[in-house]
Amino acid sequence: MTELGNENALNERQAAKYLGVSAGTLRLWRAENRSPRYFRAGKLIRFRVRDLNEWIEQRLSTPTTTKAQ
Repeated sequence: MTELGNENALNERQAAKYLGVSAGTLRLWRAENRSPRYFRAGKLIRFRVRDLNEWIEQRLSTPTTTKAQ
């Protein structure tokens, strides 16, 4: 694992596992510009944990209350 200051940089497989999806799904999302932020280290794709967490937070839904009938 590569260190970026105090943050860990995950490879594609690790990032996919962190998100609970397959590496193929994460690659598809990258191709469709729907993935979390990432950077290239040469030919390698890396994801910062902070960016993965921000991406998750942006997709959280707000619970709605339903009235009892």
